[in-house]
Amino acid sequence: MKKQNNFIKIIFIVFYFIFIIVSFIIDFQPGKQIGLNFKTFTIEMLKILPCAFILIGLFEVWVKKEKVEKHLGKDSGMMSYFWVILLAGTTVGGLYVAFPVAYTLFKKGAKLSVIFTYVGAAGICRIPMTIFEASFMGIKFTIIRLIVSIPLVIFSSILLGNYLEKKKYNLPLKSNL
Repeated sequence: MKKQNNFIKIIFIVFYFIFIIVSFIIDFQPGKQIGLNFKTFTIEMLKILPCAFILIGLFEVWVKKEKVEKHLGKDSGMMSYFWVILLAGTTVGGLYVAFPVAYTLFKKGAKLSVIFTYVGAAGICRIPMTIFEASFMGIKFTIIRLIVSIPLVIFSSILLGNYLEKKKYNLPLKSNL
């Protein structure tokens, strides 16, 4: 079954690239735009991801599990949410980087609600994004958005984390891909 799924994925990828090549040959504008968007996206990811993954690797090696458990683990208090929001605010690369960092935090003993808060905060309060938003929408709008969204992220993360912990849910540590 796994071989069949991999074969189907490969077929879709091949058809995608054939579609883009044919679009350039016959001057099909939507297909050409898809190809150009793919090229732009790929270049942007190649600029960000290698450095980000090196930093994630260094984080895995340099930050001890005991330190993460102490500050972000089961016995950590409300300060753990402050720490992950601070970490999320400095995360570069958006959710492409946030998910591997969240997985690393999980492997090092962070509780689920803290991990959910990190992922949510990485989506809403990264420092570069916040500065950009304030310059266009105004500081008042940005402050109101942060004051409303951060507590909602924390609250929903605590609810979801507690629910999953009651159900004894555990993230798989190895991927089946």
